[in-house]
Amino acid sequence: MKKLLLCLTLCLGVFNLSGAQELEKSLLWEISGNGLKESSFLYGTIHMTCNATLDEDVQKAMKDTKLLVLELDIDDPSMQTTMMSGLYMKDGKTIKDLVSAEEYETLSKFIKEQMGMPLESLGNVKPFFISAMFLPKLLGCPIQSYEEELMKVAHEQEEEILGLETVEEQLNVFDEIPYKDQVADLLRSAKDNLAYDKESFERMLKLYDTEDIEGMDTMMKEDKNLSTTKHRDKLLDNRNKNWISKIEDFSKKQPTFFGVGAGHLAGENGVIKLLRKAGYSVKAVN
Repeated sequence: MKKLLLCLTLCLGVFNLSGAQELEKSLLWEISGNGLKESSFLYGTIHMTCNATLDEDVQKAMKDTKLLVLELDIDDPSMQTTMMSGLYMKDGKTIKDLVSAEEYETLSKFIKEQMGMPLESLGNVKPFFISAMFLPKLLGCPIQSYEEELMKVAHEQEEEILGLETVEEQLNVFDEIPYKDQVADLLRSAKDNLAYDKESFERMLKLYDTEDIEGMDTMMKEDKNLSTTKHRDKLLDNRNKNWISKIEDFSKKQPTFFGVGAGHLAGENGVIKLLRKAGYSVKAVN
């Protein structure tokens, strides 16, 4: 249950290109300059994969830093309880309030076939989190997590693990995105029995394996999900902007290793270009 709940929240970051110069293909970036005495590192993760083995460059960067900062403080013992309380729609809303009788029947059949449970038992869960419950089915192998691997190294090095945002802040995003748009995404998945989702996830994994963060950014813009295309500002841009001052604060105190979803790295409002605009040198570690 804890791994599923972690996947539900971290999947925020799983997925604007202008005429600006494209970023190099790299998941690991060194942050330096602007008064920093030692370099920190920024690493793009994928929250659900078949093989989360850390390569040598990542392991070296972990050794050269003294603190691990993820999107969330996953070590927080209260995280699971907080996450559970944020799964439900506000104001007494239920799935029935958001769809027609015919659409409800489509969703009921889909949930029953895929999850083996009646939709009524999930009636007031935010549609996004119902959609996220199907993510393990897209992988086709036992789930591994880069966040968990990074945490293992941090524990071995006796380092603290902190977060760029709280669970409450992350969960609140799904109150800001209209439930109608969330349920539209769920309906699309139900109507094609996850066909688009599987194809999309395979594409994303290939882009990630080739460290093509610009390709992942483009894919985000082309995604059929309303939640990601219409509400990119809430899912990515605003959060990225909020992280910059925190990244600065951590990096000034000690060399820090930051692990965030790879979808946060590229784009004009991605973490890399925002840090550069703030005066830092951010270079790919190839």
